[in-house]
Amino acid sequence: MRHIHLDDGMRLRFPSRSEDFDQGVEVGMIATLMDMGMSDFTRRISKANVDQIRPLATKFGYHLVEGEGDEEWVEIAFRNGPARPKLKLVHSAG
Repeated sequence: MRHIHLDDGMRLRFPSRSEDFDQGVEVGMIATLMDMGMSDFTRRISKANVDQIRPLATKFGYHLVEGEGDEEWVEIAFRNGPARPKLKLVHSAG
């Protein structure tokens, strides 16, 4: 049994369910967020699900950016659309 990350500070678990069930809930939750058209979001997911989520993200037009993690988990940022340029204030001499 493991915790499934829903949002910052919100996790859920299914004590009497298998690891396969937990992975299905995790993928389903992420697929729902992508289908809702969220432009950018970050989730902590099981490393076992990364290979399953990657093609799904591509289908929805998301780019994945992997962040920190450990043996079981990885933080993934889901980005949809073009990357936003970093703006910089420029002073003109004149």
